[in-house]
Amino acid sequence: MVNFRILIFLLVAVVLINFANAATIYGAVYDLSLKKVNNARVEINTLPKQFVVAQNGSYAFNVPNGFYTIKAQLTQKNTVIASVQENITIKQDGSYVLDLILFPDVEEGIEDIDIDVNGDIIETDKSKYKISVGTIVLFALGFILIGWHYFKKRAMQKKEQIKIEEEKIEEKYEGNDLEQLIKIIKKEGGRTTQKDIRKQIPLSEAKISLMIAELEHKGVIEKIKKGRGNIIILKKR
Repeated sequence: MVNFRILIFLLVAVVLINFANAATIYGAVYDLSLKKVNNARVEINTLPKQFVVAQNGSYAFNVPNGFYTIKAQLTQKNTVIASVQENITIKQDGSYVLDLILFPDVEEGIEDIDIDVNGDIIETDKSKYKISVGTIVLFALGFILIGWHYFKKRAMQKKEQIKIEEEKIEEKYEGNDLEQLIKIIKKEGGRTTQKDIRKQIPLSEAKISLMIAELEHKGVIEKIKKGRGNIIILKKR
Protein backbone atom coordinates (compact mmCIF):
# COMPACT_ATOMS: atom_id res chain seq x y z
CA MET A 1 0.00 0.00 0.00
CA VAL A 2 2.86 2.33 0.86
CA ASN A 3 4.58 1.68 -2.44
CA PHE A 4 1.35 2.46 -4.35
CA ARG A 5 1.00 5.82 -2.58
CA ILE A 6 4.61 6.67 -3.29
CA LEU A 7 4.08 5.84 -6.98
CA ILE A 8 1.04 8.12 -7.20
CA PHE A 9 2.94 10.89 -5.42
CA LEU A 10 5.85 10.62 -7.83
CA LEU A 11 3.52 10.63 -10.84
CA VAL A 12 1.74 13.75 -9.60
CA ALA A 13 5.10 15.38 -8.86
CA VAL A 14 6.33 14.70 -12.40
CA VAL A 15 3.13 16.14 -13.89
CA LEU A 16 3.39 19.23 -11.69
CA ILE A 17 7.04 19.71 -12.63
CA ASN A 18 6.19 19.45 -16.31
CA PHE A 19 3.37 21.94 -16.04
CA ALA A 20 5.54 24.27 -13.95
CA ASN A 21 7.72 24.73 -17.04
CA ALA A 22 4.69 25.01 -19.35
CA ALA A 23 3.84 26.95 -22.45
CA THR A 24 0.41 28.30 -23.25
CA ILE A 25 -1.45 27.36 -26.41
CA TYR A 26 -4.50 29.49 -27.09
CA GLY A 27 -6.66 30.60 -29.97
CA ALA A 28 -10.19 30.87 -31.33
CA VAL A 29 -12.53 28.42 -33.05
CA TYR A 30 -14.13 29.62 -36.31
CA ASP A 31 -16.63 28.30 -38.84
CA LEU A 32 -16.05 28.45 -42.62
CA SER A 33 -17.33 32.05 -42.74
CA LEU A 34 -14.68 32.95 -40.11
CA LYS A 35 -17.22 33.60 -37.38
CA LYS A 36 -16.34 32.46 -33.89
CA VAL A 37 -18.10 29.25 -32.90
CA ASN A 38 -19.41 28.91 -29.36
CA ASN A 39 -19.59 25.65 -27.37
CA ALA A 40 -17.13 23.71 -29.51
CA ARG A 41 -15.27 20.98 -27.58
CA VAL A 42 -11.49 21.39 -27.85
CA GLU A 43 -9.07 18.75 -26.54
CA ILE A 44 -5.31 18.18 -26.51
CA ASN A 45 -3.49 14.87 -26.06
CA THR A 46 -1.43 15.77 -22.99
CA LEU A 47 -0.98 13.33 -20.11
CA PRO A 48 -3.56 13.46 -18.74
CA LYS A 49 -5.69 14.62 -21.67
CA GLN A 50 -7.14 18.12 -21.35
CA PHE A 51 -10.30 19.51 -22.88
CA VAL A 52 -12.40 22.64 -22.69
CA VAL A 53 -15.69 23.86 -24.11
CA ALA A 54 -14.87 27.03 -25.99
CA GLN A 55 -16.71 29.94 -24.45
CA ASN A 56 -17.13 32.92 -26.76
CA GLY A 57 -15.23 30.86 -29.31
CA SER A 58 -11.91 30.88 -27.40
CA TYR A 59 -9.78 28.19 -25.73
CA ALA A 60 -6.43 27.88 -23.92
CA PHE A 61 -4.18 25.07 -22.62
CA ASN A 62 -1.05 25.00 -20.48
CA VAL A 63 1.33 22.29 -21.72
CA PRO A 64 4.97 21.23 -21.30
CA ASN A 65 7.34 21.01 -24.27
CA GLY A 66 6.39 18.34 -26.76
CA PHE A 67 4.44 17.43 -29.89
CA TYR A 68 0.64 17.67 -29.59
CA THR A 69 -2.54 17.14 -31.53
CA ILE A 70 -5.42 19.50 -30.87
CA LYS A 71 -8.92 18.45 -31.92
CA ALA A 72 -12.09 20.53 -31.99
CA GLN A 73 -15.60 19.21 -32.55
CA LEU A 74 -19.00 20.81 -32.74
CA THR A 75 -21.87 18.50 -31.91
CA GLN A 76 -25.60 18.85 -32.08
CA LYS A 77 -28.07 16.25 -30.90
CA ASN A 78 -25.18 13.87 -30.13
CA THR A 79 -23.94 14.10 -33.72
CA VAL A 80 -20.64 15.62 -34.81
CA ILE A 81 -21.51 18.21 -37.45
CA ALA A 82 -18.10 19.86 -37.86
CA SER A 83 -14.54 19.13 -36.74
CA VAL A 84 -10.87 19.94 -37.21
CA GLN A 85 -7.49 18.53 -36.13
CA GLU A 86 -4.19 20.42 -35.97
CA ASN A 87 -0.66 19.51 -34.83
CA ILE A 88 1.73 21.77 -32.94
CA THR A 89 5.25 21.40 -31.55
CA ILE A 90 6.26 23.20 -28.33
CA LYS A 91 10.04 23.53 -27.93
CA GLN A 92 10.23 26.22 -25.27
CA ASP A 93 8.14 28.18 -22.81
CA GLY A 94 5.97 30.97 -24.11
CA SER A 95 2.63 31.62 -25.74
CA TYR A 96 1.56 29.98 -28.98
CA VAL A 97 -1.47 31.03 -31.00
CA LEU A 98 -3.31 28.31 -32.95
CA ASP A 99 -6.68 29.25 -34.41
CA LEU A 100 -8.97 26.42 -35.49
CA ILE A 101 -11.39 26.43 -38.44
CA LEU A 102 -14.18 23.86 -38.29
CA PHE A 103 -15.07 21.95 -41.44
CA PRO A 104 -18.43 20.18 -41.97
CA ASP A 105 -18.26 16.44 -41.31
CA VAL A 106 -18.62 15.04 -44.84
CA GLU A 107 -18.78 11.44 -43.62
CA GLU A 108 -22.05 12.22 -41.91
CA GLY A 109 -23.48 13.49 -45.18
CA ILE A 110 -23.71 17.07 -43.98
CA GLU A 111 -23.02 19.68 -46.61
CA ASP A 112 -23.12 23.48 -46.67
CA ILE A 113 -23.83 23.85 -42.96
CA ASP A 114 -24.21 27.41 -41.67
CA ILE A 115 -23.33 27.74 -37.99
CA ASP A 116 -24.16 30.78 -35.88
CA VAL A 117 -22.01 32.23 -33.08
CA ASN A 118 -23.76 30.00 -30.54
CA GLY A 119 -22.79 26.85 -32.38
CA ASP A 120 -26.34 26.18 -33.62
CA ILE A 121 -27.16 25.17 -37.18
CA ILE A 122 -28.85 27.86 -39.22
CA GLU A 123 -31.76 26.08 -40.85
CA THR A 124 -32.19 26.85 -44.54
CA ASP A 125 -35.47 26.44 -46.33
CA LYS A 126 -34.46 24.20 -49.24
CA SER A 127 -37.97 23.30 -50.27
CA LYS A 128 -38.01 26.11 -52.82
CA TYR A 129 -35.09 24.44 -54.58
CA LYS A 130 -36.75 21.03 -54.82
CA ILE A 131 -38.08 19.92 -58.20
CA SER A 132 -40.20 16.83 -58.43
CA VAL A 133 -39.23 13.95 -60.71
CA GLY A 134 -42.51 14.35 -62.57
CA THR A 135 -41.69 17.97 -63.40
CA ILE A 136 -38.26 16.98 -64.72
CA VAL A 137 -39.82 14.26 -66.88
CA LEU A 138 -42.38 16.70 -68.29
CA PHE A 139 -39.67 19.21 -69.13
CA ALA A 140 -37.62 16.48 -70.83
CA LEU A 141 -40.59 15.27 -72.88
CA GLY A 142 -41.38 18.85 -73.85
CA PHE A 143 -37.85 19.43 -75.12
CA ILE A 144 -37.92 16.13 -77.02
CA LEU A 145 -41.24 16.98 -78.72
CA ILE A 146 -40.07 20.47 -79.62
CA GLY A 147 -36.83 19.09 -81.04
CA TRP A 148 -38.65 16.37 -83.01
CA HIS A 149 -41.13 18.89 -84.46
CA TYR A 150 -38.31 21.27 -85.39
CA PHE A 151 -36.20 18.65 -87.17
CA LYS A 152 -39.24 17.18 -88.93
CA LYS A 153 -40.19 20.63 -90.18
CA ARG A 154 -36.64 21.28 -91.38
CA ALA A 155 -36.56 17.92 -93.19
CA MET A 156 -39.87 18.65 -94.94
CA GLN A 157 -38.69 22.12 -95.96
CA LYS A 158 -35.45 20.68 -97.32
CA LYS A 159 -37.33 17.98 -99.26
CA GLU A 160 -39.72 20.56 -100.70
CA GLN A 161 -36.83 22.81 -101.70
CA ILE A 162 -35.08 19.94 -103.49
CA LYS A 163 -38.32 19.13 -105.32
CA ILE A 164 -38.74 22.75 -106.43
CA GLU A 165 -35.15 22.91 -107.67
CA GLU A 166 -35.57 19.65 -109.61
CA GLU A 167 -38.75 20.98 -111.23
CA LYS A 168 -36.97 24.18 -112.20
CA ILE A 169 -34.10 22.23 -113.74
CA GLU A 170 -36.51 19.95 -115.58
CA GLU A 171 -38.49 22.92 -116.94
CA LYS A 172 -35.26 24.62 -118.00
CA TYR A 173 -33.75 21.72 -119.89
CA GLU A 174 -36.73 19.67 -121.04
CA GLY A 175 -37.38 21.69 -124.20
CA ASN A 176 -33.70 21.76 -125.16
CA ASP A 177 -33.38 18.00 -124.68
CA LEU A 178 -36.32 17.27 -126.95
CA GLU A 179 -34.86 19.53 -129.63
CA GLN A 180 -31.45 17.87 -129.25
CA LEU A 181 -33.07 14.43 -129.61
CA ILE A 182 -34.81 15.53 -132.84
CA LYS A 183 -31.50 16.93 -134.17
CA ILE A 184 -29.77 13.61 -133.50
CA ILE A 185 -32.45 11.71 -135.44
CA LYS A 186 -32.17 14.19 -138.34
CA LYS A 187 -28.37 13.85 -138.32
CA GLU A 188 -28.75 10.09 -138.59
CA GLY A 189 -30.88 10.52 -141.72
CA GLY A 190 -34.22 10.54 -139.92
CA ARG A 191 -33.77 7.01 -138.61
CA THR A 192 -31.76 5.73 -135.62
CA THR A 193 -31.95 3.42 -132.67
CA GLN A 194 -32.75 4.31 -129.09
CA LYS A 195 -29.34 2.86 -128.12
CA ASP A 196 -27.52 5.31 -130.41
CA ILE A 197 -29.51 8.20 -128.98
CA ARG A 198 -28.50 7.10 -125.48
CA LYS A 199 -24.83 7.26 -126.52
CA GLN A 200 -25.13 10.85 -127.74
CA ILE A 201 -27.26 12.33 -124.94
CA PRO A 202 -25.86 12.17 -121.37
CA LEU A 203 -29.20 11.34 -119.80
CA SER A 204 -30.55 8.25 -118.10
CA GLU A 205 -32.24 5.55 -120.16
CA ALA A 206 -35.50 6.16 -118.35
CA LYS A 207 -35.36 9.88 -119.16
CA ILE A 208 -34.69 9.17 -122.85
CA SER A 209 -37.58 6.67 -122.96
CA LEU A 210 -39.90 9.34 -121.55
CA MET A 211 -38.72 11.88 -124.12
CA ILE A 212 -39.25 9.40 -126.97
CA ALA A 213 -42.71 8.57 -125.65
CA GLU A 214 -43.57 12.29 -125.49
CA LEU A 215 -42.42 12.91 -129.08
CA GLU A 216 -44.31 9.83 -130.22
CA HIS A 217 -47.43 11.10 -128.49
CA LYS A 218 -47.06 14.45 -130.24
CA GLY A 219 -46.72 12.66 -133.57
CA VAL A 220 -43.16 13.84 -134.18
CA ILE A 221 -41.60 10.40 -134.34
CA GLU A 222 -42.57 6.79 -134.77
CA LYS A 223 -41.13 4.00 -132.67
CA ILE A 224 -40.80 0.50 -134.14
CA LYS A 225 -39.89 -2.47 -131.97
CA LYS A 226 -37.04 -4.55 -133.39
CA GLY A 227 -35.63 -7.39 -131.34
CA ARG A 228 -34.62 -6.06 -127.96
CA GLY A 229 -34.26 -2.49 -129.18
CA ASN A 230 -36.35 0.26 -130.76
CA ILE A 231 -35.92 2.02 -134.08
CA ILE A 232 -36.87 5.68 -133.96
CA ILE A 233 -38.11 7.23 -137.18
CA LEU A 234 -38.64 10.97 -137.62
CA LYS A 235 -41.93 11.69 -139.34
CA LYS A 236 -42.07 14.14 -142.17
CA ARG A 237 -43.72 17.39 -141.33
